[in-house]
Amino acid sequence: MATEEIKLVGFWVSPFVFRVEWALKLKGVEFEYIEEDIFNKTNRLLELNPVHKKVPVFVHDQKVIAESFVILEYIDETWKQNPLLPQDPYQRAMARFWARFAEEKLLDAAWTSMWSKGEQKERAEKETLEALEKIEEQLNGKTYFGGDDKIGYLDIAIGWISYWLPIWGEVGSFEILDPKKFPGISAWKTRFLDHPVIRDCSLPPRDKMLEYFHKRGQEIYNSRLGSSGK
Repeated sequence: MATEEIKLVGFWVSPFVFRVEWALKLKGVEFEYIEEDIFNKTNRLLELNPVHKKVPVFVHDQKVIAESFVILEYIDETWKQNPLLPQDPYQRAMARFWARFAEEKLLDAAWTSMWSKGEQKERAEKETLEALEKIEEQLNGKTYFGGDDKIGYLDIAIGWISYWLPIWGEVGSFEILDPKKFPGISAWKTRFLDHPVIRDCSLPPRDKMLEYFHKRGQEIYNSRLGSSGK
């Protein structure tokens, strides 16, 4: 039998890329990882993802798939072992809903709170905490967001909360994950990062991420300041 071609094109600090890596590792699927410089994009990336020109890009036997949520569902449907999405249609719909909620409400607000200043920062911090309160309610004493004792789709989709979010908070001088305010998420964060598959994925070094996001935050702030004409 011919060996499957399975490749993941990513960038070292992208939480969206790690979603895909976590899913593949949980499924026990071997793949080749290809690092891409998103600030100096190669022809390979532009050819593989001409629409968005972003990572992650997943290649399976010459079939190219982009966008991390789309890739996650493709992986789950292609490799049936260790299913990620719930089998119940309603629970499956809710997992997708909360994954999108975290992406649209929490991630955008937390990212903005990292680099912004003044009223914009205050507003972003408020929106971040409000979104986290909604996500905290979803745990409701459960071990993982799927409810059982194994990591599922929603855990992977919002896994960036466990590692990236505290770093963004430190860069922006904003304590985001206060254990007293968010005891459920704080306990889940520890369990998630201690899971053998997640632990073995070699998350980026914290000091390197802090340096990177400090630089990116300043670049974004300066570009917004310049575009405003101030």
